[in-house]
Amino acid sequence: MRIALAGISHETNTYCQGLTLAKDFYVYRGTKILTTAGQESDMGGAVDACSRLGCEPVPIIFAGAQPSGIISREVYLGFKDEILSALQNAGPLDGCVLLMHGAGVVEGIEDLEGDLAGSVRALLGDVPIAASFDLHGNVTQNMADQLNAMFACHQYPHIDLHLRAGEAVSAVFDMATHGTRGICKVLPLPMLSPTTTTFGGIGESLLDQLLLLEASSNCIDISWFHGFPYTDIEHIGTYVSVSYYPQDEEPALQAANNFAQTLWQRKEELQVISLNGDEAVAKAMEFVKSQSDVDQPTPVVINETSDNCGGGAPGDGTHLLRSMLNAQLGERACFAFLVDAQVAQAAARSGVGSQIDIELGGKTDELHGTPLQLSAYVKALHDGRLTMQAMFKGAPLNLGPMARLVVEGIDIVVASRRSQTFDQEPFLALGIDIMKYDIVALKSSNHFRAGFQHLVSHIVTADTPGLTTQKIEVFPRQKTARRLWPLDPLASYPE
Repeated sequence: MRIALAGISHETNTYCQGLTLAKDFYVYRGTKILTTAGQESDMGGAVDACSRLGCEPVPIIFAGAQPSGIISREVYLGFKDEILSALQNAGPLDGCVLLMHGAGVVEGIEDLEGDLAGSVRALLGDVPIAASFDLHGNVTQNMADQLNAMFACHQYPHIDLHLRAGEAVSAVFDMATHGTRGICKVLPLPMLSPTTTTFGGIGESLLDQLLLLEASSNCIDISWFHGFPYTDIEHIGTYVSVSYYPQDEEPALQAANNFAQTLWQRKEELQVISLNGDEAVAKAMEFVKSQSDVDQPTPVVINETSDNCGGGAPGDGTHLLRSMLNAQLGERACFAFLVDAQVAQAAARSGVGSQIDIELGGKTDELHGTPLQLSAYVKALHDGRLTMQAMFKGAPLNLGPMARLVVEGIDIVVASRRSQTFDQEPFLALGIDIMKYDIVALKSSNHFRAGFQHLVSHIVTADTPGLTTQKIEVFPRQKTARRLWPLDPLASYPE
């Protein structure tokens, strides 16, 4: 059996400046996709599933990019044409798995995934096609109509993307083997929610209920798409998808409707209270003091959710670091990392052991803060080539040249390429053992939890001004005519 693997994955923040261009994508073509075997990524999970099932993976092309602005139409059409051409030339196929995100927006195309899936369906005809997604997708019924099964990752942090891609391969394998075809249905809810972890609290509770409903309904899958609120498109919202065989339609739809109703009824529990930088630092210090009598205290993490590269922010924001410097935390604190290629290069030129005067961060826009005028000691340097150890375990990550700077006692890591902090690797690469610090600061909304939550005593979220703030009500909504909760208290479900 031959199953094609292809995809375009991008989380588009339409409030970002500029277009996302070809140079912003990393591209795996042909057999390079097969080199991801063993990695806990969607590509790696799909390749591994083919191996387990004894079928032949037919690698086409996968193009992905860091979350950023709207994708250039020319770039998207180029990738799409390449996928279609490779599928056309691949020979007879028994099925296809698309590895996508769910929140892709192209110039003139608000539903990247619907457009791509429709084109693949038109080319391949009646072969089973399934897709795996990030749970932060804004998905449509038009897209679902092109697929026979859809699988969003269940967890946030996304520690199960490889498992869900593997399930997509298994579904295609089963359908091709038995000559069956699944049906997909999307239930859109008129609500926006801030980023919600499933590693505790309301997110974990809702996921537990979803999995119970899925298990009792005999469906192929039920997925909770949290949605991606940092975009302005017509179909923005939160979604429940259900995939099922025709004979199981009634219990499958009932289970999906039950979960959608639960989401709506518990929506107030998804709301959060935001702390600015000074408030977050003060709260973290309270937690530190509460451990004063503990023999082996563990660090407190401050995550700056509002400047999360994983949602399209630049990663060079200075609000939280400024608050840490003002609080004179000294050697008790470390921060990894800020994105500032100019400073990283200056540190490399000057060398380890030197003292340099820098303007750190604040180079993208005023929203994320002004540059910090600092005198910094260059403690260590690194090439930035890391291997991920928690989420996406085993996958490579290239942060570009990195520097460890010491400013007023605080250890600050500076990297050259945009990314959020997923795990300890950016700290360890430059000789920082986080367990020796009271406060560990980083930029991420929730993915960091996979690498840090089990190591620290408390997590404090700093919501400073930024493109990924939890204050989602501040973003203008010009493309949708729907009433959306919490922006409109008159929003209702069913609409």
